[in-house]
Amino acid sequence: MNDKKDVLDNGPFFHGTKAELKIGDLLEPQHLSNYQDKKSNYVYFTATLDAAKWGAELATSKSKERIYIIEPLGDFENDPKVTDKRFPGNPTRSYRSKSPLKIIAELGSWERHSDEEINHMLTSLKKLREQGKAVIYD
Repeated sequence: MNDKKDVLDNGPFFHGTKAELKIGDLLEPQHLSNYQDKKSNYVYFTATLDAAKWGAELATSKSKERIYIIEPLGDFENDPKVTDKRFPGNPTRSYRSKSPLKIIAELGSWERHSDEEINHMLTSLKKLREQGKAVIYD
Protein backbone atom coordinates (compact mmCIF):
# COMPACT_ATOMS: atom_id res chain seq x y z
CA MET A 1 0.00 0.00 0.00
CA ASN A 2 1.07 3.59 -0.38
CA ASP A 3 2.88 5.00 2.66
CA LYS A 4 0.53 7.29 4.59
CA LYS A 5 2.63 10.32 3.67
CA ASP A 6 2.40 9.35 -0.01
CA VAL A 7 -1.35 8.63 -0.18
CA LEU A 8 -2.77 10.26 -3.30
CA ASP A 9 -6.38 10.03 -2.18
CA ASN A 10 -8.30 8.39 0.67
CA GLY A 11 -11.39 7.63 -1.42
CA PRO A 12 -13.96 6.21 -1.35
CA PHE A 13 -13.10 4.74 -4.74
CA PHE A 14 -15.38 3.70 -7.60
CA HIS A 15 -15.14 1.64 -10.77
CA GLY A 16 -17.76 2.12 -13.49
CA THR A 17 -18.30 -0.78 -15.87
CA LYS A 18 -20.89 -3.04 -17.45
CA ALA A 19 -19.30 -6.20 -16.04
CA GLU A 20 -21.36 -8.14 -13.52
CA LEU A 21 -19.20 -8.70 -10.45
CA LYS A 22 -19.75 -9.92 -6.91
CA ILE A 23 -18.65 -8.55 -3.55
CA GLY A 24 -15.13 -9.84 -2.90
CA ASP A 25 -14.27 -10.26 -6.62
CA LEU A 26 -10.99 -8.78 -7.78
CA LEU A 27 -10.52 -6.52 -10.79
CA GLU A 28 -7.07 -7.26 -12.16
CA PRO A 29 -4.84 -6.02 -14.99
CA GLN A 30 -4.42 -8.10 -18.16
CA HIS A 31 -8.16 -8.33 -18.85
CA LEU A 32 -9.89 -6.82 -21.85
CA SER A 33 -10.42 -3.08 -21.59
CA ASN A 34 -13.97 -1.72 -21.23
CA TYR A 35 -13.24 0.68 -24.08
CA GLN A 36 -11.07 -1.00 -26.73
CA ASP A 37 -10.28 -4.47 -27.97
CA LYS A 38 -7.03 -5.06 -26.09
CA LYS A 39 -5.80 -6.19 -22.72
CA SER A 40 -5.01 -3.44 -20.26
CA ASN A 41 -1.84 -3.34 -18.17
CA TYR A 42 -3.69 -1.45 -15.42
CA VAL A 43 -7.05 -1.33 -13.69
CA TYR A 44 -8.58 2.12 -13.62
CA PHE A 45 -10.70 3.74 -10.92
CA THR A 46 -11.79 7.10 -9.59
CA ALA A 47 -12.76 8.85 -6.38
CA THR A 48 -15.58 10.82 -8.07
CA LEU A 49 -19.02 9.47 -8.78
CA ASP A 50 -19.19 11.54 -11.98
CA ALA A 51 -16.11 9.88 -13.49
CA ALA A 52 -17.41 6.44 -12.43
CA LYS A 53 -20.73 7.18 -14.16
CA TRP A 54 -18.83 7.94 -17.39
CA GLY A 55 -16.93 4.66 -17.00
CA ALA A 56 -20.17 2.71 -16.77
CA GLU A 57 -21.98 4.65 -19.49
CA LEU A 58 -19.17 4.51 -22.05
CA ALA A 59 -18.13 0.88 -21.60
CA THR A 60 -18.61 -0.93 -24.92
CA SER A 61 -20.62 -3.90 -23.62
CA LYS A 62 -24.40 -3.98 -24.04
CA SER A 63 -24.86 -5.18 -20.43
CA LYS A 64 -26.29 -3.21 -17.51
CA GLU A 65 -24.30 -0.19 -16.32
CA ARG A 66 -22.82 -0.70 -12.86
CA ILE A 67 -20.76 1.26 -10.38
CA TYR A 68 -18.79 -0.61 -7.78
CA ILE A 69 -17.17 0.70 -4.63
CA ILE A 70 -13.67 -0.73 -4.66
CA GLU A 71 -10.60 -0.98 -2.45
CA PRO A 72 -7.17 -0.74 -4.09
CA LEU A 73 -5.04 -3.64 -2.81
CA GLY A 74 -1.70 -2.08 -3.74
CA ASP A 75 0.00 1.07 -4.93
CA PHE A 76 -1.72 3.30 -7.45
CA GLU A 77 -0.86 6.41 -9.42
CA ASN A 78 -2.60 9.31 -11.11
CA ASP A 79 -4.01 8.25 -14.49
CA PRO A 80 -1.58 10.06 -16.83
CA LYS A 81 -3.86 10.04 -19.88
CA VAL A 82 -6.32 12.21 -17.95
CA THR A 83 -4.17 14.16 -15.53
CA ASP A 84 -1.13 15.00 -17.67
CA LYS A 85 -2.94 15.77 -20.89
CA ARG A 86 -6.41 17.01 -20.06
CA PHE A 87 -6.83 17.91 -16.41
CA PRO A 88 -3.57 18.92 -14.69
CA GLY A 89 -3.78 18.41 -10.95
CA ASN A 90 -6.21 15.47 -11.31
CA PRO A 91 -9.58 17.15 -10.53
CA THR A 92 -11.30 13.97 -11.80
CA ARG A 93 -9.42 12.01 -9.11
CA SER A 94 -8.66 9.30 -11.69
CA TYR A 95 -6.14 6.57 -10.88
CA ARG A 96 -4.64 3.37 -12.21
CA SER A 97 -2.97 0.39 -10.57
CA LYS A 98 -1.14 -2.78 -11.54
CA SER A 99 -2.46 -4.31 -8.30
CA PRO A 100 -5.98 -5.74 -7.97
CA LEU A 101 -9.02 -3.75 -6.88
CA LYS A 102 -11.40 -5.54 -4.51
CA ILE A 103 -15.16 -5.12 -5.00
CA ILE A 104 -16.59 -3.87 -1.68
CA ALA A 105 -20.15 -3.01 -2.76
CA GLU A 106 -22.30 -2.07 -5.75
CA LEU A 107 -24.16 1.23 -5.82
CA GLY A 108 -27.83 0.27 -6.02
CA SER A 109 -28.97 3.38 -7.84
CA TRP A 110 -27.40 6.47 -9.33
CA GLU A 111 -28.43 9.17 -11.73
CA ARG A 112 -27.11 8.73 -15.26
CA HIS A 113 -25.83 11.57 -17.38
CA SER A 114 -28.50 12.77 -19.82
CA ASP A 115 -28.84 10.97 -23.16
CA GLU A 116 -27.74 14.22 -24.80
CA GLU A 117 -24.53 14.35 -22.70
CA ILE A 118 -23.78 10.67 -23.36
CA ASN A 119 -24.40 11.00 -27.11
CA HIS A 120 -22.17 14.09 -27.26
CA MET A 121 -19.38 12.21 -25.47
CA LEU A 122 -19.78 9.17 -27.77
CA THR A 123 -19.62 11.43 -30.84
CA SER A 124 -16.49 13.14 -29.50
CA LEU A 125 -14.85 9.77 -28.79
CA LYS A 126 -15.74 8.52 -32.29
CA LYS A 127 -14.03 11.58 -33.81
CA LEU A 128 -10.93 10.95 -31.68
CA ARG A 129 -10.86 7.29 -32.80
CA GLU A 130 -11.14 8.35 -36.44
CA GLN A 131 -8.17 10.68 -35.89
CA GLY A 132 -6.23 7.89 -34.15
CA LYS A 133 -6.27 9.82 -30.85
CA ALA A 134 -8.55 7.64 -28.70
CA VAL A 135 -5.97 4.94 -28.01
CA ILE A 136 -5.31 4.16 -24.35
CA TYR A 137 -1.56 3.84 -23.91
CA ASP A 138 -0.89 1.88 -20.79
